[in-house]
Amino acid sequence: MTLTRTFAVLADDTRWRILQLVGEQDLSASALAKRLPVSRQAIAKHLSVLQETGLVEPAWVGRELRYRAAGAELSRLAGELEQIARTWDRRLAAIKAVAESL
Repeated sequence: MTLTRTFAVLADDTRWRILQLVGEQDLSASALAKRLPVSRQAIAKHLSVLQETGLVEPAWVGRELRYRAAGAELSRLAGELEQIARTWDRRLAAIKAVAESL
């Protein structure tokens, strides 16, 4: 999945909140619907998009399907963002060096 697609998926406030909640604990669509101001059907659609993007994964707990944040994809995303941050840090350090030499 491309970073552009991943960020587009996470740009939705409801999906972002779902990811936060399932990052804290495994939750079913019904449990998420009780915590968020949207229907269970809407939650299911958001979960489907998050799953297609690789950000959440389903896990059966007894007869209940729960969702959890997908650590591997989140780690990959964090690594990409860290690389961008390091590049900007180098650029800012170079600008600082030029400014201080003047």
